[in-house]
Amino acid sequence: MADEELIDPKQHLEERCKPRCVKTLYDYRACVKRVENDETGHKHCTGQYFDYWLCIDNCASEKLFDKLK
Repeated sequence: MADEELIDPKQHLEERCKPRCVKTLYDYRACVKRVENDETGHKHCTGQYFDYWLCIDNCASEKLFDKLK
């Protein structure tokens, strides 16, 4: 039993949740395209990036806590 490798269920759940968060991913990618030529360095897509991962985290958390002891 000690030699068995532990598997993190969160990574698997996050992969399964990515299709549910496609809209926020598109929003993030659109923002990246808009700001890629910004030479001032003032524009960024941090908000859209966090929105995407918040969507994935919310989706995964629905199922993750059922798997924890």
